[in-house]
Parts: sequence; C-alpha cells; structure tokens
Amino acid sequence: MTQQDLIVGASDGVLLVQRANMANRHGLVTGATGTGKTVTLQILAEGFSRMGVPVFAADAKGDLSGIAAAGAPHPKIDERLARIPLPEYRQRGGPTVFWDVYGESGHPVRTTISELGPLLLANLLELSDAQTGVLYATFKIADDSGMLLLDLKDLRSMLSYVAEHASELRGEYGTLASASIGAIQRRLLVLEEQGAERLFGEPALALADLMQQDFSGRGVVHLLDATRLMQEAPHVYATLLLWLLSELFEQLPEAGDAKKPRLVLFFDEAHLLFDSAPKALLDKVEQVVRLIRSKGVGVYFITQSPLDVPQSVLGQLGLKVQHALRAFTPNDRKVIKAVADGFRERPGLDVAEVVTELATGEALVSALDESGAPSPVSRTLIRPPESRIGPLTAEERAERIARSPLRTRYETPLDRDSAYEMLKRKAAAEEADPEPKARSRSGGRTRQSAGEAMLKSTLRSIGSSLGRQLVRGILGSLRGR
Repeated sequence: MTQQDLIVGASDGVLLVQRANMANRHGLVTGATGTGKTVTLQILAEGFSRMGVPVFAADAKGDLSGIAAAGAPHPKIDERLARIPLPEYRQRGGPTVFWDVYGESGHPVRTTISELGPLLLANLLELSDAQTGVLYATFKIADDSGMLLLDLKDLRSMLSYVAEHASELRGEYGTLASASIGAIQRRLLVLEEQGAERLFGEPALALADLMQQDFSGRGVVHLLDATRLMQEAPHVYATLLLWLLSELFEQLPEAGDAKKPRLVLFFDEAHLLFDSAPKALLDKVEQVVRLIRSKGVGVYFITQSPLDVPQSVLGQLGLKVQHALRAFTPNDRKVIKAVADGFRERPGLDVAEVVTELATGEALVSALDESGAPSPVSRTLIRPPESRIGPLTAEERAERIARSPLRTRYETPLDRDSAYEMLKRKAAAEEADPEPKARSRSGGRTRQSAGEAMLKSTLRSIGSSLGRQLVRGILGSLRGR
C-alpha cells in the first residue's frame, strides 16, 4: 500500500485498499436500500479528494452534502475505528462546490444543444427512428451552415426553417417529413414543462472548472443536487451525466500510465443511464466507458443491483463493493447468483449466503491488485467517513455557495448570436426582398432573389470558417468548441 492508496475498509484487521494507479479502472457500489451505499460513496469521494483527485458526484437523494462539513464524534464511529487500523483519521470536511440544473441549491449547470448532439437529445426526447433521422438531419444542416444551437429557441427555429424549406433541402439531406418535425416540436414542449430548458444555454459548464484542487492540494468535490431532477425529469438527469462522460472523453488528452486519475465520476441511480436506452446508444456508452480510462477518468456506478448495469459495462469495472441484498423473490435470488458469479472466489466464503447476512456498513469487496487482476472477495467492514454523515442545513449550503470561487461565473445567463438570431435576420432579409423567383429564359431552374443569394453566400462563408469546427464524437457531442 502506498500513501496515496484509498482505504476502503478492513477484513479481519487487514486493510483493503483501492490502489491509486488502478482507480481509473472504474467501479461499482451496489446493495439494497438502507445498507450503506451512500456512506461508501462518501468515503470513496473523500479518499480521492485527499489523494488530490477532483471528484464529480451526483447526489440523487440529497444526503451527500455533509461531505463539506467535519464529522462529529459518535460511539459507533469509535467502535468502527477500534476494528479498522487506520494510519490516520481526522474528522474534517472537504472542499466542495455545489451544482444544480435549476440553479436553486448550487451553481447552474448548462450545456448547449449543439454540444449535447442529436444522439443524446433523441434519447432524451424518446423519439422514433423516423423522428431521430429528421433530428440528425436538422443538426447536420445547422452544422454545415455554421449555426450554433445554444438553447431550445435555437432548435425550435431551426426545425421551423427545415420544415419551411424541406423541398429545397431534400436533395442533400433526404426527406424531412413535416409530421416528424411537428412531433419533435411537441416533445420539446414536454421538456420545457419539466423545467429542463434551464439545462440548455450559456455559460456552459467548463470541464476545467471540475478539475481543480484547493490550496492544500486536495481535489475539489463537485456535487450535483439531483433530488428535484430525479423527481421531475429523470431522463434529463441521465442525459446530463452521459453528456458529461462524452465531453470528458472528447476533450481530455490521453493520460498514459498515470499514478492516479485526473478526475473521478460517481453516478448514483446508475440504472437510469441504461433504462430504455436504444442499443445504438448503449453500444456507444460501453465504448466510452472502455476508452475513457486512458484519459485518466474513473467512473463509479452506484445502484441497487449489478443487473442494473449492462454486462458489457459490468465486465470493465475494477472495484466492486456489494452491500447486503434481500432474498424474498425469485428475482432477488437471480440477483444474488449474479453477484456470486461476479466475484473472484475466496475459499471458505460463500458469497450467496453472506450477501444476505451483511450488516449496515459491511460489504463484500474486491479490488484490483498491483497487476490489475481482481482480488478474491473479502467480507469487509467499511471505514467511517471523516466528514458529516447526513446533509448540510440550507443555511450551511447557502454559505458555502456564497464563498465558492465559481459564484460569479455561471449565475448570469448569456444569449449569444446563434441560430435563432441568424434565421431571424434571414426572415427579415426575405421580407425586405419579397420579389418571387423568376423563371429563367431557358425555362430551367428558377433564379434566387438577391436576399436569398446574399444569405446563402453568408452561410457558406460562415460554414467554411466555423463549420469545420463542428465535428461530432462518439456520443454525438462536439469535439471542439
């Protein structure tokens, strides 16, 4: 064990650690409700922060904010410490920045429609194949013209433009059915009713702001308050996390064989990332999870059952922490069998039996050894956190937001010149030059009006300079801003 390895807990007095140089091999924390998953997430996030690794964690239940405050003495903590030979334990809070899509309990989190891309947006809107095809074409038209889609009004304007000019665009972009465009517009209205329009706009979240250390060298913990988002728009929650994963993959350079990750992500309620996602998206998520570790990013999924995570992703996870499960139904027993099959056996330890007997704060744990192979499963007592177990008060949270170094960067929305403004100018130009197209003397193609010719020339110019930058990656997000 090195000084920077993360202590997960102890088994029979022997410390069990997550090695720093293996932490970008991802991980999984599972277990029934009330068995200690959130505290395990907390001690992992704390450990990475002490290691100097920034953390982004989705706080789905609202009880993780205590990581910002020092823990308090308690007999149960003393009892736990007596059984775990920690080389150092000091009750303290960690450097924490709070985020919230709604901007109510943290800095606003935003991305742009163009950065999100058509693949994730189609999944968010739950579009049919035909509607998805039209959405892809709409993005392609915008990209080719150099028109940025920053917010929902940009996308609505672009869809209206495509509907009006479908016959002219058909030759290059295929059939653009008005029925599909209308269906997409209606789905956007549903999204707005959920308050999700606040996710789209500027200033967009800058990845550099997530990858900071405090003055003492600890990694900053970034907490996304997802309590309201989970209740009102769970699809938006999943899409935001997938977008962040995609952005990190596309934007970060290769990290090589690093001694520790440059960033660690914790995705609570991870089943939402995969539920109802089409196979095309699941295939790409699997690809990103497999490749993003070369960028120095570790991804840790938190959910109730390992069956919530696709087998193709499950096979890529290094650290596995399994809290207690219940065995009430045939499906429960199926999960228990999957858990037992997913661990490397330890002689004398019956995983299928022990997993139903674990107490709160106990778990079956397997980590990667120095060679990258999974260790035999151990019945482990999880170490206590140094920070507070339970949420901050509203006053404590507000105080920390007010002191945040990012407090002036994201609060004021921006509305740059984008597709909405460009198409508005186009409409004004057409109104100023209403002369209909005249038939040429040869009886062939119609001539463009001066306004249309000017607009197309402008779009070609913009597209040639900006459009080259609008290149999309694996999950459809922009590869350059």
